[in-house]
Amino acid sequence: MPARKTIVAPSILACDFSRLEAEVARVSAAGADWIHCDVMDGHFVDNISFGPAIVEAASRGTGLPLDVHLMIERPDRYVPRFAKAAASITCHVEASHDVSKTLLAIREAGCLAGLAVSPPTPLEMIRPYLGRFDILLVMTVTPGFGGQPFMPEMLGKVSAAAAWRERDGLDFHIEVDGGITVQTAAMSVAAGADVLVAGTSVFKAGDTAAEIAALRAAR
Repeated sequence: MPARKTIVAPSILACDFSRLEAEVARVSAAGADWIHCDVMDGHFVDNISFGPAIVEAASRGTGLPLDVHLMIERPDRYVPRFAKAAASITCHVEASHDVSKTLLAIREAGCLAGLAVSPPTPLEMIRPYLGRFDILLVMTVTPGFGGQPFMPEMLGKVSAAAAWRERDGLDFHIEVDGGITVQTAAMSVAAGADVLVAGTSVFKAGDTAAEIAALRAAR
């Protein structure tokens, strides 16, 4: 199977929210592929971020796909609200919902369907849903807060998922989120990831375009 292009998805969680549209436009012009939106409800994770209105506002700063990550307890209830602006919506396998129905609802809304797995959760939890999602998001930090250090032990999940993808002839992205720098990006891509969510390393970079290019080239 040919090598996959690496997709860089800056997370707006690390941006200056007082200048949201300008910040999104800045990283878009610097070469980002997707814009990642981390939605937190204060229940599934111990933090609150933003809702559909902010995602819609972010969309006004770019023509790039918005990759919405729902770290919320009941993602099934909110799919229609986020689907208005999102190109992809990812829910967690650990959340309180019928995973198969939620993934189907996301696809029926015209978005790519993603399924996320948190660090304590065995990858086997997502096996029943192979073929029903377009993105597998492997969390490489504990979900809830930006700026955490990368957990290299999560790369085993990335490698295992890549092996499943190859074995079964499936076509889904493997996304990593948390502590992504040029160094950890190289480790992740080597393990089989093709989507890199990077917040602090992109939005706080001295040269945003150079940072995005370095992440994309990391091997």
